[in-house]
Amino acid sequence: MADWGPVLIAVILFVLLSPGLLFQLPGNGRAVGCANMQTSGISILVHTIIFFGLITIFLIAIGVHIYIG
Repeated sequence: MADWGPVLIAVILFVLLSPGLLFQLPGNGRAVGCANMQTSGISILVHTIIFFGLITIFLIAIGVHIYIG
């Protein structure tokens, strides 16, 4: 039986935290930009740090496991 928890959590967080898709921290000219599909280097760095923090919490601290089959 394969553990699909890390795969599903990583894919969902990757889609939700793509800079410019839903929101962007920091936005262009504002603190938060919404659905503008424009990215900057600092925005990519901030979203990478948020992704790393959340994936660490979900996979290591909480220990999410999803077994299929």
